[in-house]
Amino acid sequence: MLRKNRKYGLRFAALCAAFLITSEAWGYGAAKVEARDATAKVLIPSAPGTQAFSSGAASLDISNASQGYVMMKYSGSNPKVKFRITTPAGVNYTYTVSGYGSYMAYPLSGGNGNYTFTVFEAISAKDNLYSTALSQSAPVTIANSFSPFLYPNYYVNFNASSACVKKASSLAQNCAGDLDVVDEVYHFVTGNIVYDNNKAKTVQPGYVPAPDTTLATGAGICFDYASLMSAMLRSQGIPTRLEVGYVGNLYHAWISCYITDVGWVDGIIKFDGKNWTLMDPTMAAGQSAADLQKFMTGNTYAVKYLY
Repeated sequence: MLRKNRKYGLRFAALCAAFLITSEAWGYGAAKVEARDATAKVLIPSAPGTQAFSSGAASLDISNASQGYVMMKYSGSNPKVKFRITTPAGVNYTYTVSGYGSYMAYPLSGGNGNYTFTVFEAISAKDNLYSTALSQSAPVTIANSFSPFLYPNYYVNFNASSACVKKASSLAQNCAGDLDVVDEVYHFVTGNIVYDNNKAKTVQPGYVPAPDTTLATGAGICFDYASLMSAMLRSQGIPTRLEVGYVGNLYHAWISCYITDVGWVDGIIKFDGKNWTLMDPTMAAGQSAADLQKFMTGNTYAVKYLY
């Protein structure tokens, strides 16, 4: 599956070949590789109500916190509502609430420890003032550290019927392992989604990406690229973090993913023979290898939020 004519990104298939050559050199020999199961593996967040809290129009369900997410819904009429998750390390994840009346999953990205969940309602839209509608603290122990990065959530929203999930299953056909799936999804996204410069200039605070919309329109900003890739890879059972932070002084979104026997892929389009660096689909889609190398000189990725 070596790609000789692709313009962008890593040649993951070449890395696979390198792994095979290395294993033969170590005396393991070449083994017959069978295709992995490409069936979608979509986890479904739920709000069973076994550990739930409510105050006014705000409802919080932390029954599945051990799975790496909580559910929150707002059923009132206040036009501006915020939901904040404060991690054990004191990092605040603040979301603009949408989809009133329906539960939405929010990831617990801060690991184990005591979390605080707060829902705010606007007092004055003009002055951007808020009052507390609900506040609840609870200790959380996440059973599987990968769970927050496998479930759908507020910024990586998909389900079993999503077009992006079906596309990921199609791309994963005949792939020998997760590395091949990452290869297929990566090249599909960077080869078929164009960067929307106008959207980048006009996007408003609180913007929420929609993977299926990005897939249908074939265009998006960095947040859209990262969300789409995250949804596609998660639906194939590959833990994927949507990461938001800074590249130099540029606020940006990218992804990292976990491959068994390799670990978390952190860094940008670079491989040292053992570890990957961050895989940033927006940068890969919009720039040549030479441009990427020039861009990375003097720039480092600083993660601020994980989704």
